[in-house]
Amino acid sequence: MKLGVITDGISRDLAHAIDVMDEFELTYAELQFVGDTEVGDHPAEEIRAINSLLRDRGKPVSCLSRHIFAGTTSANRPGDPLHTQHMDALKRAIDMAHVVGSPLVRIMTPKKEQILWGRNGAERWNVAKGAWDQVAPLIAPAVELARSEEITLVVETGNGTMVNSNYTARKLIEELDAADVLKVLWDPANNCWCHELAYPDGYDEVKAGLLGHIHIKDVLVDTPRATLEVREMGHGQLGPLFKPMADALRSDGYAGVVSFESVYHPGNGDFEAGFRACIDRFREIFEPA
Repeated sequence: MKLGVITDGISRDLAHAIDVMDEFELTYAELQFVGDTEVGDHPAEEIRAINSLLRDRGKPVSCLSRHIFAGTTSANRPGDPLHTQHMDALKRAIDMAHVVGSPLVRIMTPKKEQILWGRNGAERWNVAKGAWDQVAPLIAPAVELARSEEITLVVETGNGTMVNSNYTARKLIEELDAADVLKVLWDPANNCWCHELAYPDGYDEVKAGLLGHIHIKDVLVDTPRATLEVREMGHGQLGPLFKPMADALRSDGYAGVVSFESVYHPGNGDFEAGFRACIDRFREIFEPA
């Protein structure tokens, strides 16, 4: 198990983010935005400069996290203009991954339809009929591209997306028969919105070879009031679960990266201050044995 951070959660100034990583002995850099540009949109010269900076500072890249397929819906189809736009962005992100040595590229899934399956009447009156059936065909071309490019994709359990639990992530990978090139990017805080208990329930869904990458933050969700609050680590609803999660990851030999997602601020919009308030606790819990 290795520790890292999504760098733009500290700062979009990559050099400054690396300085802070050094301060807290974090090794693995997950890139999402560098400067004002999302990964996959930087020109070749800038990608080379990013790579040189990371290598000179001893920061291997854990994942390139672009929002591939975010914003698509169950109405989209493979090859339509929006799907093509996302596939083109994925190709650019994979090209960048090859340059910076990232083993993983993140993808997302279409916007969430709330009820996908039902019984005893719900299948007629409540289910968004056919919505789930459209997910695998949209993702299948990305899987084939990953195979041809010899890179691994990770699908994030995202807020407001069709894959918002480890259960649905596992189901998608199995339907695509894609465990060779598609793994789960487990964000247990995102899964709180759909009330999937992170441990042991969520972990048990993916521990047998499907877990590719992890994001860690703490939250408090109030689904009836449609409200999400990011909390200082240990002060949200995942607080009691972080240690058993970390213990299980160590016990089961998880060899990937646990990436701190610094999206908390203490009420003043200062995300670096939020990072500093949380990072010691993160390291204490998830430090490799």
